[in-house]
Amino acid sequence: MSRRRTRREVEFASLSFLDCICCGFGAVILLLVLTKFAEPILLEQTTEELEAVIIKLEEEVEEIRGETRIVNLELVSKREQLSEIETRVARLQGDLSRIEGEFAASSQDASVSSKVEGQLSNARQELTAEMRRLQQDRPRNPDSLVAGIPVDSEYIIFIIDTSGSMQNYSWPALLRKVNEVLDAYPKVKGMQVMNDMGAYLFPRYAGRWIPDTPSRRKVVIDTLAGWRPFSNSSPVEGITQAIQTFYEEDKRISLYVFGDEFTGRSINDVLRIVDDINREDAQGNRLVRIHSVGFPFAFTQQSSMQGTGARFAALMRALCYRNGGTFVALDDFRR
Repeated sequence: MSRRRTRREVEFASLSFLDCICCGFGAVILLLVLTKFAEPILLEQTTEELEAVIIKLEEEVEEIRGETRIVNLELVSKREQLSEIETRVARLQGDLSRIEGEFAASSQDASVSSKVEGQLSNARQELTAEMRRLQQDRPRNPDSLVAGIPVDSEYIIFIIDTSGSMQNYSWPALLRKVNEVLDAYPKVKGMQVMNDMGAYLFPRYAGRWIPDTPSRRKVVIDTLAGWRPFSNSSPVEGITQAIQTFYEEDKRISLYVFGDEFTGRSINDVLRIVDDINREDAQGNRLVRIHSVGFPFAFTQQSSMQGTGARFAALMRALCYRNGGTFVALDDFRR
């Protein structure tokens, strides 16, 4: 009895264990079946979500590209505007430079006009009562006068006393007066510079006219500043040489004699010599006009030199009167 019971108990126990094991395997298989069935659904959902994200990103990229094209177009437009502005600035700078140049030229012209007006005013004050009376006795065209000196000549010759007294005391004033005469003649056909002995400022132009240009006028003044030829303080040699060398019937010539003394023996001899050379024509006109400016050095020194200064003034006043010109006597080196 006991053996049978034991064997049955073991058989029953074995069957229960196998049932449990089979159920366990069945559960596992069921889980695997359920898992495999759900994986396609999850994978499909994930793919759709990723595709939606990709589409959204592509839309954003396209939007960014559109904005980039707009920004590039605006940048090109701004660059074109900048180029136009730079062109306008360059043109305005050119206009400004031109206007500044015109203004500078106008200011210079105004300064020159003011200077000439001041010079004319000083020259008018320097005319003596006798000189004004002489001018009234000899009527002329008022449009051809500057401070009583006719400026209707086409050629001018400077005859300059280069003696020590002129060099040491009157030379700066002389340079100013030469400049003033040149300013009174804006354009001439020719000019010449000699000293009272007949020596030429430019030997290469001896016996011929110096062409009139602004640069040559400057060279004349610059060279004259250091010119030191010998002089005997008598203008007769320079006057006679100038007339004999340069007079031509078809040329209107004026001589400008600058000095401060006359050391010659006779005023009448000089007048007679010049009358013989500078003859009158049928209408009473001389070959050339003779003007003169007297410098005041001799009148600031001792009595012996005052005599030579007075003789120069007497000589040139008579000489200018007889030869259609004007004598101006300076009373101050600063004029």
